[in-house]
Amino acid sequence: MIRIILASGSPRRVELLTRMGVSFETIPSTFEEHLDESRNAEEVATELALGKAKNVATLHPDALVIGSDTVVALNQRQMEKPRDIEDAREMLTSLAGHESSVSTGIVIVSLNQNVELAKVGTTKIYFKLDSPEVAALRESYLATNDWKDKAGGYGIQSGADTLIDHIDGDYDTVVGLPTALLRGMFTELGIHI
Repeated sequence: MIRIILASGSPRRVELLTRMGVSFETIPSTFEEHLDESRNAEEVATELALGKAKNVATLHPDALVIGSDTVVALNQRQMEKPRDIEDAREMLTSLAGHESSVSTGIVIVSLNQNVELAKVGTTKIYFKLDSPEVAALRESYLATNDWKDKAGGYGIQSGADTLIDHIDGDYDTVVGLPTALLRGMFTELGIHI
């Protein structure tokens, strides 16, 4: 049986991979992430996902290691995870009334099997126009502390959907693991999920 490792401790990624019916282990990567606005968000998300996968694969060369990383961008500005609630508030306020993009890179690496597959999914997010009602929703969301450890300061699956008008693309990409792309990558490797 093939050993599969998810190089992430993200509960959202764990949940999505579990829902796919994949049997896997979780070993969070220690790879240091750095955004790079001199390149597009898709390229950066893929590179960070590859770094995470390779970081874990060096310790487990027999396994298929899945790395994933999400980059939120507004007008080419790549948004980090917020430092504190004020930073999260500023991020969410800047997103109001605008189209942003969420790019999630997904990589499968196995050193012993000489495997390195990489894909990236991008979904457009259209936030509601700012208004007193939206500001109140934003404050309610911020009070949940769900914004912590999330690129762009929000989780669409855990309360921030009230701030979003609509999306154009794959929902799972926004959550942090483009399952349709990953399923296709498994198929390429002869693994049927």
